[in-house]
Amino acid sequence: MLNTRGHHPSVSHFAHLFDHDHLPPHLAAVSRLFHDLAQRLLDVLSDGPELVAGLRKLVEAKDCAVRQLLVDEQAREDNAHQLL
Repeated sequence: MLNTRGHHPSVSHFAHLFDHDHLPPHLAAVSRLFHDLAQRLLDVLSDGPELVAGLRKLVEAKDCAVRQLLVDEQAREDNAHQLL
């Protein structure tokens, strides 16, 4: 979970949205990239509306990347079935 200690509640709200421990390892690996970037941003930027907006967009990007991995997996499975 992100370390949001000392941050405004509008920033702390994002902590659980970057959790990845509940995901299967291959999905967690992609999600972890976004978690780590979010933590670095929290470590170097002060709280403000642009940080909140950036974190919101980063959560959206993380969700898209994880979904794309699922789409890629399904496409590989479909292609494997077509070869049989």
